[in-house]
Amino acid sequence: MTDAPEAAEAAEAAEAAADLVEEDAPAAAPTPKAGRDLRAAVGVGLLLAGLVIGTLIIGARAFLVVVVVAVSYGAWELRRAIATRGMVVPLVPLLLGAVGMLVSAYLRGAEALVVTFGLTIVGLLVWRVADGLVGAARDLSASALVAFYPIFLGGFASMMLAAPDDGRQRIVVFILVTVFSDIGGYAVGVVFGKHPMAPSLSPKKSWEGFAGSVAACAAAGAISMPLVLGGQWWEGALLGVAAASGATLGDLIESSIKRDLGIKDMGSLLPGHGGLMDRLDSLVVVAPLAWALLLVFVPIS
Repeated sequence: MTDAPEAAEAAEAAEAAADLVEEDAPAAAPTPKAGRDLRAAVGVGLLLAGLVIGTLIIGARAFLVVVVVAVSYGAWELRRAIATRGMVVPLVPLLLGAVGMLVSAYLRGAEALVVTFGLTIVGLLVWRVADGLVGAARDLSASALVAFYPIFLGGFASMMLAAPDDGRQRIVVFILVTVFSDIGGYAVGVVFGKHPMAPSLSPKKSWEGFAGSVAACAAAGAISMPLVLGGQWWEGALLGVAAASGATLGDLIESSIKRDLGIKDMGSLLPGHGGLMDRLDSLVVVAPLAWALLLVFVPIS
């Protein structure tokens, strides 16, 4: 019979051999260092870009429908992921609150967003307590998280959209600087990434990738701000730096949630990306930053 030390050595040798085979074997699909199917990711990204551009051309309210559907679906994905740990987020008041917050923010602004957020929390509280008190505190904490992230934060996109003269243009700049954070971080991180930013949360996110995000966002902001909103290039560059920081923070927030829940993605709706919430994670964190900075740089007349 093989004793324990010999068995352990055999297991280590087998694991080393398997690693060597994996390193020598050619890649079967275009899934590079950052761990995503690049072709699928690009294809889905182009489809999403077409949806955004098309609805913005149609009108602000057409894009508002996209915002409501996307944020509501992202909240549903987060709710479903949280349920894997036995926590219950009441669905009906959550979705009603999502529609209420996003639409009221568009129609009535920040005060309406805050009021509807409060009403949503009350609705979640009443609905959950009606089912019993066992585990209610835990469930209500999870419910408040989903109501805030992504729904309440998504309300700032509705407020940008509601600007009377240039709401759609604000959305274009906001989305551009946020999307270029992912593009710049991915491109630079894949090639040069060597120093992990937060290895316990997201091992593949590097400081080099973050520098790429900042550079790409600053360039996107510096170009789009004067062209789309008539602002100064340096204002756009500052917006880009803030967007890169917010987008990275949003990625890390979602990574911490997924790590705690023991899941890789929030869903599988978008090939090459994961769930819709995996795309919204950075957008909803950047939205309040972009809303505030654009109010300063390009005041609403």
